[in-house]
Amino acid sequence: MRALSADGVQVIGIWGLGGVGKTTLVKNLNNKLVDDSTQPFGIVIWVTVSKNLVIKNIQTQIVERLKLEKVMEESEQRKAIRIYERLKKEEKFLLILDDVWTKIDLDALGVPRPEVHKGCKIILTSRRKEVCRTMTTNLEIKIEGLNDVEAWQLFCQKAGDVAHLEDIKPLAEAIVKECCRLPLAIIIVGAAMRKKTKVELWKHALKELKRSVPSIEGIEAEVYKPLKLSYDSLQGNNIKSCFLYCCLFPEDFPILISELVRDWRAEGLIGEGQNWGDMDEGISLIENLKDSCLLEDGPYGITVKMHDVVRDVAKWISSSSEDGCKSLVRSGIGLREIPVGEFSNSNSLNRVSFMGNNITRLPDRMIQCSKASVLLLQDNDALDTVPEKFLQGFEALKVLNLSGNSIRSLPHSLLQLRDLRVLRLRHCSNLEELPSLGTLTKLRELDLHGTCIANLPRWIENLSELRVLNLDETEKLKSIQPGIISKLSCLESLSMLNSGFRFRLKGEEDGQATFEELKSSFNRLHYLIISLNGIPWEKSEDLSWMNRMSHLELFFYQSPGRRGLIRIDETRFVIGNLDLSLLKEWIGWFWGNTSSLQLSECTGLDEMLEDFIKSDASFAGLKSLFIENCPTSLVRGGGCAARCDLLPNLEELHLFSMENLNSFSELAGHLGVRVHSLKSIEVQFCSEMKYVFSCGDFIQTLPNLEVIKVWNCKNLKELFKNESGQSISPNPMVPKLRILQLMNLPKLETLCRNEETWPCLEQVEVWGCKGLRRLPFTNQNAGTLEEIIGESEWWDALEWDGDQTKSSLLPFFNPYQ
Repeated sequence: MRALSADGVQVIGIWGLGGVGKTTLVKNLNNKLVDDSTQPFGIVIWVTVSKNLVIKNIQTQIVERLKLEKVMEESEQRKAIRIYERLKKEEKFLLILDDVWTKIDLDALGVPRPEVHKGCKIILTSRRKEVCRTMTTNLEIKIEGLNDVEAWQLFCQKAGDVAHLEDIKPLAEAIVKECCRLPLAIIIVGAAMRKKTKVELWKHALKELKRSVPSIEGIEAEVYKPLKLSYDSLQGNNIKSCFLYCCLFPEDFPILISELVRDWRAEGLIGEGQNWGDMDEGISLIENLKDSCLLEDGPYGITVKMHDVVRDVAKWISSSSEDGCKSLVRSGIGLREIPVGEFSNSNSLNRVSFMGNNITRLPDRMIQCSKASVLLLQDNDALDTVPEKFLQGFEALKVLNLSGNSIRSLPHSLLQLRDLRVLRLRHCSNLEELPSLGTLTKLRELDLHGTCIANLPRWIENLSELRVLNLDETEKLKSIQPGIISKLSCLESLSMLNSGFRFRLKGEEDGQATFEELKSSFNRLHYLIISLNGIPWEKSEDLSWMNRMSHLELFFYQSPGRRGLIRIDETRFVIGNLDLSLLKEWIGWFWGNTSSLQLSECTGLDEMLEDFIKSDASFAGLKSLFIENCPTSLVRGGGCAARCDLLPNLEELHLFSMENLNSFSELAGHLGVRVHSLKSIEVQFCSEMKYVFSCGDFIQTLPNLEVIKVWNCKNLKELFKNESGQSISPNPMVPKLRILQLMNLPKLETLCRNEETWPCLEQVEVWGCKGLRRLPFTNQNAGTLEEIIGESEWWDALEWDGDQTKSSLLPFFNPYQ
């Protein structure tokens, strides 16, 4: 931090052993700077470089952080110009380059050199000091291991109280010493020894750590031995093989959990008898590996990653494994072709990965890999041909991934892979036709997402074991012959998002597949995304099959340019961009069979609600309701009022862009909704709304309301309106309210009665509400308050009952920066 503020220091190199904590250090620095509004940099840019230096990958990360437009097919030179022009506008910026292995040309990236742009500062991390010097660093900082006290504390944190047992503590201290004070080694060994109470196991671990190991290029013995011990300690069927599978992916690659688990299943490492989409066993195994600190969370919550040091060790173990996991891993290293010499001992290989390279052609010869069950060739975007002979030696393949390549066709030798379970051709945008796949009778998953096929492969109906068929983004697919889908007797997942094909309705039969024939698959399908020309159900048809779906999306083309949607997943039913009158016979079923419902951009809302009112409908199971941009004039237009509570157990309500709605209370009163159960309400962009709640005979109190959020309602004047002549309860309207968020409400003047206080309020956030002059606090009821966030000008203008109230609340106020 001192170096960052020093005038003479512009490039800082942080170096040290793999696993010593360089990345952790700069990640914490990055997070501290991003969260600190007083730090001097206009922007902080984090980039993961990795061993294989690829300029365009680094540029992509910089472009994303700068929020520049993504331009397809853009050259490195053009991208560099855009980055340079954008960074030139920053008075000061910080670029953090993590895991640098060789000199990086800043000009090629588009980053202004520090000597040219005096506001540019760079931090880089590397395992080697000489790499720092090639980047002309002004300062090199070596990261040393932990001191003895820190090392012991970290180990005990991971291993638990067992490390303090009398017979074990001397062994534990010796083990920490063998970890050479490296945080990664200590963490992984501590996790491996957690809750192990047998002294013999500790003695064995110490013996393994003291054992000499062969010299391994790029892996220090101080790191290898602890990681190998952790690997050897893994317990459970096939968990070691599952772990080693993860090193097939490039360094720092976010591995999609769903694909990883299905690949494990294809190899027979986890239960093949389960549903193909069942993730439970795989997730449990992944959590086990994360608990052992051998895997870590990746981005977005749907991926996992390997620490680069862990991956190096896993690659070494898999390269010499005799347990059916022997692997040739050459992923993400910039290869332009596959050296045939790599396959000198190919008959002993079980897994082969050349993914993420720049390979333009494959060997036009048979390579004998008779035991290989996995071949990963995805993300070689210039690869346009798979030679006929190349696959002939891979007869035992179970997983073949050719996604993200430029291949135009597939060789007929593919049809000899009779044990193949998974075939992925995702984003092969030049692929227009596949050979007949009828011989691949063991195929479980076929991914044709983003291909240019116009028809399904011939004899696909023979794939009696097929569980997953992905046809998303197949815009040129216009034909599916009748009977094909229904003959896929094990199909669990059919996904056709943005496909060119629409299933036909009754009366539309034109030699193409119909929704009617698809019904025979509903007893086994649990994931379905398809398009139709209209509503496919007949009057009084049973829709209970929808409840069996874990995910359902039906797109309805009602008129040119209008596509409606019904989406059902495990958390919510969504009806979007539909005329609700088309669902008149079935709409009550949707309201009555979910706990969470969302209506977005639908017409016919008034008519639907009037029908509910006339039929005395009540939906006791509905707890969460989202209504977005659905035109209504129901309240203003009068009509009959409900005789019973339409939503007696409603807990969460969201109203977005609801034109002509004066208040929530009017709507609730009309529908008979008593809102006793309501816990959260969010209102946004309701431009006609004058107030949210009215205090009167209908709503005396909201006893369970905990959260109120109101945004961008330009005519809102009051949060709670006092109805004249109505009896008002002496109790607080919102006795349990914890969170109040009011944003961009230019006409808002009052929240509630002046004398009312809200005793449980914890967090208040106010922005763009200059007319609001009072908050519901006194000196006595501020005990639960944790934070008030707002503009300083607004805070200074607030009116209080006395100076003591303001001074008691001042410590909780945080101004917007």
